[in-house]
Amino acid sequence: MKNPNDGFLKGRIRSIKFALKGMWLLMTTEDSIKAQLTFALIATIFGVYFDISATEWMFQTLVIGIVLVAEALNTAVEKVADFVHPDYHEKIGFIKDIAAGAPAFAAMISLIIAGIIYLPKIIAIL
Repeated sequence: MKNPNDGFLKGRIRSIKFALKGMWLLMTTEDSIKAQLTFALIATIFGVYFDISATEWMFQTLVIGIVLVAEALNTAVEKVADFVHPDYHEKIGFIKDIAAGAPAFAAMISLIIAGIIYLPKIIAIL
């Protein structure tokens, strides 16, 4: 919540504090984020092992970020939906299903990019 007594710099510092707290909460409480961070670590290890180019690192880092953002937003939508209507409701279920589609799209795109980066390198080894 914005404090009207905060100046510009103090307000930005408070915003960063809230953002870091949110990231920490996601990483320590949400299994979907933990799973995606594990995949990100594996992709990073692959990147180091296969010595991918700077451009490939940029694409890999971008899709990792997109997947994590999509998972975080999906989690936020689900938490709000559960708060608004804790019992099962068809419309809330529909909203949650749509929100779950966002990280699924992001994950599919990340797999395509991983295939473009790593399949030629794996095939070259075989």
